[in-house]
Amino acid sequence: MSSSQLPEHNEATLPPQEILDLFKRTFDHELYGDEENGLEILQEQIQEVKSHLYDRDYIGAFDNDTKRVAYCCRWSPARALGYASLFAHFDSIKEILSCSTGTDQNVLCIGGGAGAELVAIASIFTLSRPFMSKYAKKTEVDDENAAAKLNLQLVDIAQWDNVTDRILKQIETHWLYNNEFDSFNVMSKHNDVLAMDPEQLQLSKLDLITLLFTTNELFKEQKALSIRFFQKLNQICHKGSLLLIVESAGSYSHITVGTKKFPLQFLIDTILCGQRGQESKGDWEIIDQNDSMWYRCGNRLDYPIKLENMRVFYRLYRKKTESK
Repeated sequence: MSSSQLPEHNEATLPPQEILDLFKRTFDHELYGDEENGLEILQEQIQEVKSHLYDRDYIGAFDNDTKRVAYCCRWSPARALGYASLFAHFDSIKEILSCSTGTDQNVLCIGGGAGAELVAIASIFTLSRPFMSKYAKKTEVDDENAAAKLNLQLVDIAQWDNVTDRILKQIETHWLYNNEFDSFNVMSKHNDVLAMDPEQLQLSKLDLITLLFTTNELFKEQKALSIRFFQKLNQICHKGSLLLIVESAGSYSHITVGTKKFPLQFLIDTILCGQRGQESKGDWEIIDQNDSMWYRCGNRLDYPIKLENMRVFYRLYRKKTESK
């Protein structure tokens, strides 16, 4: 299968090294601590998390703060680089994350506690602010756009508040200057998205929902509730809202419904867009998709742990604007 490739740096995001530097400052103690063999200790913690992930024990991988920080040091930086380039790849998503319409935008990141989505989104939002940093493009931002807020919900079944708070402190200190941080409204929610009410998630107000490396996990834990959740998106999300699903290329699992087994992406397409041949009756439409897209980290980037390239499968859905 041929693969397409995202650019290492999309000009709508902060430079990759700036993104990595944010992680380096956030987790300087873990990455560069004074204690002897500090990085070796971190590597041992990373191996423990990796073992849980290999066994698909997602609860065990994130059941204490030490494991969560180790995961964030190891995997989130490279993910943030790839996510930033991927988000900026879509004009419709870039418009939401930069609030370029001049109105407040509402985004939900399901399983977004580990910081990669937060940093990637902040790297785009930051460039949309007129006085945020040395990277500001003041001639491209007007006062109306600058007044708009980005309301970001990070919902995760693990308790990532400590990680999120540490990252947000660095974003406020180094990226969003002159009270611009007030326009970047982040709510971190420790909860099971499948058990939350639509009102808690503000589904009717959302402009963008992301499910990045999370869909397989949801269906593994609760198949029936996951199906019901996607059905709620059909019923409640407003017309024109976007849904981005990303998984490792080729990793989508199969799921059994009744006596039949289906690829998970086929099941989701059917729930959202309707059965094949009857897509006109569906609530959503696929506006972009790719079965194999690479993001490759640059060779000259400076980070103390090896950065892994990422090959992803994605679907971008839009709630239909016309009546069925």
